Amino acid sequence: MFNKYFHQYELGETWVSKGRTITETDLVMFSGFSGDWFPLHTDKEYAANSQFNQRIAHGMLILSAATGLFQFEPGIVVAFYGMEKVRFTSPTFIGDTIHVKLKVIELVEKGYQGIVTVNQEIKKQNGETVTIANMKIMVNCNGDS
Repeated sequence: MFNKYFHQYELGETWVSKGRTITETDLVMFSGFSGDWFPLHTDKEYAANSQFNQRIAHGMLILSAATGLFQFEPGIVVAFYGMEKVRFTSPTFIGDTIHVKLKVIELVEKGYQGIVTVNQEIKKQNGETVTIANMKIMVNCNGDS
């Protein structure tokens, strides 16, 4: 999605990513990297007695894994500009396969760059939305920037 210059985007434009399965290794590695060892993510017995009946993936892990599914083109993408209205609407379990649906909702030019704002929906294999957010990416206006 982020592989073209600012003026090439259109409001309402959509893009859907390929899928990625969330594994137990993902949870363990993310816990180690982030320091988030909350038992809902890492303790099978604790999680079995929760409202989810099993371990769930960290919300930030899902956001991070989803970002890895985007197309970012060096020389076009300047920087990640921020996120707004982030909500974790349903749990993601070990073995779920996520994909991302993006829709351009705002375009703001800032000199030689522009901010592309997309509504991001991270969905599971059954179509259930697990995370929503508005994400902002700064991109160059043209190849001379």
